[in-house]
Amino acid sequence: MTEAALFGRPPDGSLGFIHVDMDAFFASCELSRRPELALEPVVVGGTGARGVVAAASYVARAYGIHSAMPSTQARRLCPHAVFLPGDHGYYSEVSSRVMELFGDITPLVEPLSLDEAFLDVRGALRGENRAPQIAADIRRRVLDAEGLTCSVGVATNKFLAKLATERAKPQPTLEGPKFGSGVCVVEPGQELDFLHPMRVRELWGVGPAMETKLSRMGIETVGDLAIQPQDRLEASLGRASARHLHQLANAIDVRPVVVDRRAKSIGHEETFPRDLTDGSVLRRELMRMADAVATRLRSAGLAGRTITIKVRFADFTTITRAQTSTESVDGATTILRTAEALLDKLDLGSGVRLLGLSVSQLTEPLTHQLTLDDATGPGWFEADDVIEEIRSRFGSDAIGPATLAKPGGGLDRMERGQQQWGPNDL
Repeated sequence: MTEAALFGRPPDGSLGFIHVDMDAFFASCELSRRPELALEPVVVGGTGARGVVAAASYVARAYGIHSAMPSTQARRLCPHAVFLPGDHGYYSEVSSRVMELFGDITPLVEPLSLDEAFLDVRGALRGENRAPQIAADIRRRVLDAEGLTCSVGVATNKFLAKLATERAKPQPTLEGPKFGSGVCVVEPGQELDFLHPMRVRELWGVGPAMETKLSRMGIETVGDLAIQPQDRLEASLGRASARHLHQLANAIDVRPVVVDRRAKSIGHEETFPRDLTDGSVLRRELMRMADAVATRLRSAGLAGRTITIKVRFADFTTITRAQTSTESVDGATTILRTAEALLDKLDLGSGVRLLGLSVSQLTEPLTHQLTLDDATGPGWFEADDVIEEIRSRFGSDAIGPATLAKPGGGLDRMERGQQQWGPNDL
């Protein structure tokens, strides 16, 4: 019996898809720790010249600052903004508690990121139209548990629920967020009335280039797109894109909430405050990344076959190099050796702006086949196991490569999300 059957899911078309989006999540997390900044324009992200904005408080948004904006541009828009470096570890902790709260409501939860998730609550309705009440209860419980607000959309499918969430969002003002209802419901039978007046850019898959192409066809709104003949759309957009957009324009989205969303790759990357040309310095950065990637792989009970490095040069030219092995790996030493071999084949003379390392083609770790080197005594696989055991007992800084030792003690280890938004000020 399927999970849907176990929870008595009503027929498709019922009002039971919920989308939850935390309001200015990273900035709000920081404000919960720094309430004295509640009325200040707070920007979270990379504080250095090459940083980007991860999140902006609603006061900062009133100045035009938004996520993914270069930090230098944000400073120009609001010179007195308070810039805070991102704390990915803290945000992950809060996110985990919020996702657990969602799991208390329904087992059908699909996290999209740290601050966003779909819920299928149709099995919890028991034949009643209680989805709006459940949405309001979610907002109350998150506020009570974490002191944070969220916006919630409710609809008959995932696509409409996500669009509804945008309607429920607070509005930015210089005095802070101006809250509305916090919950937007698209009632069954009103889907097209809700959707068709929107601009076509609201549809998934419509970026600037696609919007321009549709505009040349005289299509400005979702309603314009919905009434187009399928063959005309296919002639201009291709069969797959035409079918996808035409279905969305007619409020058709048959995707279920996917509970198990496994990572496709695990990696880290770093943008440097200054371009690097010294191969020894870059190899040290690779060591930090390999150590961090291996730790995450082992914590997740995963290994991977493909090791990829990403290099962005001073002129923003970006290349990737990869090597795939027949055997899955999860050890820092093996990952590092492969990454170094890939890096050594590149000309780094022009300067490296960004370096990244990832492992993909993930699977559960397989039994390692011993090589001749392994048979002569303890190998790196055993060493990696011992290192992880020591760290689990005594902390992540208890042991690691000597190259990463800091003068004052501890290790210069790379933490998850540490460089997600660019370098901070030196």
